[in-house]
Order: sequence, then C-alpha cells, then structure tokens
Amino acid sequence: MESTVDRFGPWLSRPEELRNNGVVKYAGEAPQEELATGERSTRNRVARSILDHGPSTVAELAKRLGLTQAAVRRHLDALACDGVVEAREKRVYGARTRGRPAKVFALTDCGRDAFDQSYDTLAADALRWIAETAGDEAVMAFARARTAEQSAAYRAAIEAADPEARTEALAKALSADGYAATARSAPGPQQGEQLCQHHCPVAHVAEQYPQLCEAETEIFSSLLGTHVQRLATIAHGDGVCTTYIPRSGHPTPQTTDSASASTAGRNPA
Repeated sequence: MESTVDRFGPWLSRPEELRNNGVVKYAGEAPQEELATGERSTRNRVARSILDHGPSTVAELAKRLGLTQAAVRRHLDALACDGVVEAREKRVYGARTRGRPAKVFALTDCGRDAFDQSYDTLAADALRWIAETAGDEAVMAFARARTAEQSAAYRAAIEAADPEARTEALAKALSADGYAATARSAPGPQQGEQLCQHHCPVAHVAEQYPQLCEAETEIFSSLLGTHVQRLATIAHGDGVCTTYIPRSGHPTPQTTDSASASTAGRNPA
C-alpha cells in the first residue's frame, strides 16, 4: 500500500489547512501568486462542492459558492488540467428536451483519492482481523505476499542495471510507486550505500503492523542479492526510511549478521 509526493498539483492546500476544512489529504506547494490571491483555497472549495453535491454545472457551483460563472470556469479549467475533475454530459431522466445537454463537472478517480479516505483504517482493521483469526504469522505471510507482488517491476529494473547501479535502480523503481526514494553513499567510514525513502504510503498502518516493514526489508535483500539493514523508518517516527546496503565483502554497521529482517521496521536505538 507522500516530503509528500505531490500527485495533484498546486491547487492543494497545506496540511494544516486540510485538517481544518476536511478537504484533501495530500499537500503541494503553490506558486506565490496563488497564495496571495487565494486561488488555491477557492479551487479546494470548488472540488469540495462537487464531492458533497455530486456532478455539478458551472451555474450550480457558482450559486453554491457565491462566485461568478467565469471564475468557476477558470478554476474548473485548472482542476481539469491537474486531472482532478472532468466534464461530462448531464444525465437526463425522463423525456429529453431540445438543445445541447448540459455539461456537468465530476471528480475523477485521482481527484476523489485526494480527499480524506478511510483506506488506512480499513487496511488496519483487515490486518487486525487476520491477526485475531489466524495469528501474527498470517499477517507476516500477507505482508510477504503483497511485497513479492509489488517487487516484480523492481526486479526487472535491477536486473537491467549494472551491478554498481542496482541500488539507484531500486530507488527509481520505488519512486515510481510513490516512495520518493534516493540512493547515496553511506556517510562515514562505512563501505556501502543508503537507500532513503522520503515517503511511505502505508506508514500509518505500518505503525501498528511492522511486518509490512520487515517484509519490505526482506525483499530489498533478495532483490539486491545481499544482506541489508533497516536503520530508520517513517512508521516509527523517523523522518526517512533508511536502509543500509553494504558493498560486497563489507559488514553492515552494528552487526555482522547476514539477516536484517529481525530488525526491519524497528529502530536500532
């Protein structure tokens, strides 16, 4: 299952604004002129009105929000460019009148996903039920199966890369899935690399079920063909998920064991 990955463009508000108005879940940075004119906030209101009332015409939105129709059209154009809304013909029930069907604007799947959802709660409830019904081993089995399915694309990217570029290839593959990952040389005397994930889409669930982090660390080890060690995780309060990957022939810091899964998802401190 994001700095947060900005999937929805500059129309979204800052996190503190989102919590106050219940509009959207993800945040991006708007240009300075938008902050000054309140453009971003108004676009939030337009999108929220469509969520609350369903597909809406320009006239309906203008009346609800106290805006001119020209202003509503301008905001809808911007939201459409960001893939948040789309235009449709208004569905007609009963006899159809003459003239062109009215155009309504509806949220796209991308736009709907930007609003607060209960996916984290649903996932946590599902894993809790699995744990209570079949035990923690079943949760770990699920986490491993989920990670293995996700890793198919990662494996292809790594196998296509030169050996010295495999960590970078894994970082790029993770970034394509929203993890905002980077690879760099490990600091200090350590002979290795650090894989840093600056965003974790399942962090809230992983707080309760570290098996998700453990399974991910195991698959990193399998993909890269070496033991690795998870040094920090967002799920446990760190700013970045950090995994140490030793160069061939060099041990991991703090341990010489080949396994890392036993500490995956848990801060070594």
